[in-house]
Amino acid sequence: MPEARHPRKGSPPSFPALVQQFFTEYLVAQRAMSPRTVASYRDAMTLFLGYATEQLGKTPTAMQLMDITPELVLKFLAHLERERHNAVRSRNLRLTALRAFLKFAGRRDVTALHAVERVMAVPMKRFERPLLGHLTRPEMIAVLGQPGTEWTSQRDHLLLSLLYNTGARVSEIVGVRVVDVVLDGAACVHLQGKGRKDRSVPLWKSTAASIRAWLRANPQLRASAALLPNRSGHPMTRCNVAQRLALAVQRASADQPSLKTKRVSPHTVRHTTAMHLLQSGVPFNIIALWLGHESTNTTHRYVEANLEMKEKALARLEAPDIKLKRFRASDDLMKFLQTL
Repeated sequence: MPEARHPRKGSPPSFPALVQQFFTEYLVAQRAMSPRTVASYRDAMTLFLGYATEQLGKTPTAMQLMDITPELVLKFLAHLERERHNAVRSRNLRLTALRAFLKFAGRRDVTALHAVERVMAVPMKRFERPLLGHLTRPEMIAVLGQPGTEWTSQRDHLLLSLLYNTGARVSEIVGVRVVDVVLDGAACVHLQGKGRKDRSVPLWKSTAASIRAWLRANPQLRASAALLPNRSGHPMTRCNVAQRLALAVQRASADQPSLKTKRVSPHTVRHTTAMHLLQSGVPFNIIALWLGHESTNTTHRYVEANLEMKEKALARLEAPDIKLKRFRASDDLMKFLQTL
């Protein structure tokens, strides 16, 4: 987008100026959003402006806030789902980005405030949340396996151990540097989570011992180096981690055949950690801190998904001794149902 012209004193900023200010001044300077969030908002704005250009016959530099109507936004969201085959979650994320921009822009151009408020009323779309998939304790132990003598085998074992120990997101694990690991005293690892939120997670003695052995075998790994590099010495990628986990699951399925019917991703290991902590009696607010959840509502999903805990709770409640009678509908009710 060309550099926006500065508006005359007292006049509202132009649309291009608002877009530039939203990203450079608001998201980066004022809110200090993470690069991932900025990139997500940028992609949403790029997609929307491209669609609006086709629909309105205007270039982005010629657009005004008044051009963004609820009808245009709804058509754009439908386009994402039908033409681009976006899931409802992706559709909602794009809408979140547009809402954030419009909320920012409406405060700087009060002449378009009414139009902005109309667009802000466009609702998020509800969707079915799938049950959280997780592994049983024996399945997880089988996936971890035992470290071999090869460099790759030892790295993969440490990778999977850290994922299970910390419940970290895959992006957090591949970002761990040697300096982020504390092995003296209370062993822990420092993780940088979503939105640049840092947290420290304690390590099991076995995990700390594996890290010590790994660093002894790889003295070239300095403080700023990735703890879990690839063969080239660079940090592993999400794809690398998914591939190594898939190999571990395939190997473990010989001892745990149930793994053959499960779709296991790095995020499944994260769910597994949370579920095993919950089953061990750890309060969900502690689990939320452990996983880096911004809201404990996210952690509540593990409680909802834990069928075993529900069954134990139900066992404490005595079932009522009621003899069921067969239901007989009246003629009027039958006629009503037949008219539906």
